[in-house]
Amino acid sequence: MTAGDVTADGRARVLADGNVIPLLGFGVWPGVQGRGALGPRGRLSPHRHCAGLRQRGERGSGPTRQRGTARGRVHHDQFYPRRKDPEAEAQRSLERLGVDVVDLYIIHWPAGGPIWAWDGMQRAHERGHARSIGVSNYSVAELDALLAVADTPPAVNQVQFSPFEYRRRLLDACEERQVALEAYSPLGTGHHLGDRAVRGIAARLGRTPAQILLRWCLQRKLVVLPKSTHRQRIEENAQVFDFTLSQPDMAALDTLDRTAGTDQARERKWW
Repeated sequence: MTAGDVTADGRARVLADGNVIPLLGFGVWPGVQGRGALGPRGRLSPHRHCAGLRQRGERGSGPTRQRGTARGRVHHDQFYPRRKDPEAEAQRSLERLGVDVVDLYIIHWPAGGPIWAWDGMQRAHERGHARSIGVSNYSVAELDALLAVADTPPAVNQVQFSPFEYRRRLLDACEERQVALEAYSPLGTGHHLGDRAVRGIAARLGRTPAQILLRWCLQRKLVVLPKSTHRQRIEENAQVFDFTLSQPDMAALDTLDRTAGTDQARERKWW
């Protein structure tokens, strides 16, 4: 299999560095309060996406603290540009998580410019702290600036993405550059679930609105990070591999976009 390919079971895709990433993760930002809703064995996904964890959230979330987690792995950690050294922060995260390596380590936003932190990210990768490295909230221009100087290119760009934030030009550019797009806030922190079109498709297919939004992402080969603190909703959100959306339904959802198909990762910066 080559970069961008989806595995035969439709549950993961191959990154440009050869590693395989699950398409469906479990978002726990801004903390791990939703972790207990998984139950003692955490069976929903091969990996948990610990997006945005700080020290408080990291403590107690590693496999040494929750031994029942499938394969005992923490998938996802982030570097905050307010810090100075990505490699040093990765080492501290590993200590707090109680693991030897994370599967994916990303820059949370391009504050201070898209390039300055990448040397430290590459050192974290070279020294075995992270299997893959990537970025978050990078526009096409910021991604290209980084690719022009990177010895190890980013494997992932994590951005806000859903039918309502269908950043087509950004998605197309990421695919062309073999950078997997990872969707955070695919449910719009719950705001997208009440949309009439989404609810209509869900009712016709006997699915939840959340399942419709997540399935739309999966059919675009996106890595997707839904978050909930409710056990039933977490379980429902995982039941998205046993149905498909038709092309007319996909097209109807595409029309919900509010970004005009932008190549930007955010409409407004918060940094």
